[in-house]
Amino acid sequence: MTDFKLDFEKQNGLVPVIVTDYQTNQVLMLAYMNQEAYQLTLETKQMHYWSRSRNEIWHKGATSGHYQYVKSIKTDCDQDTLLIAVEQVGAACHTGAYSCFFNEIYCEVKDEK
Repeated sequence: MTDFKLDFEKQNGLVPVIVTDYQTNQVLMLAYMNQEAYQLTLETKQMHYWSRSRNEIWHKGATSGHYQYVKSIKTDCDQDTLLIAVEQVGAACHTGAYSCFFNEIYCEVKDEK
């Protein structure tokens, strides 16, 4: 594992995390990590986030059983955003949807079936 110094200070101690399905590359969710959540994620290979609404560490799946197992972690060029591919168990979204991104606002190209 390569050691990167993430810039947690740029956004008040948090970095945004884009989470994708490791097999399909589908975007599952966007969440935030503080340094502690990041360390827990690295140590356990399960996703941990910082809940901005509850002001606490959130272990994804601990309550719902919908765990996320880390497959890869990448950072952007500024080292202030993470892109993490996971094996998703169950739904990523609190609504029960597999992905949080299901509300289509605009789409010029429709799926051909």
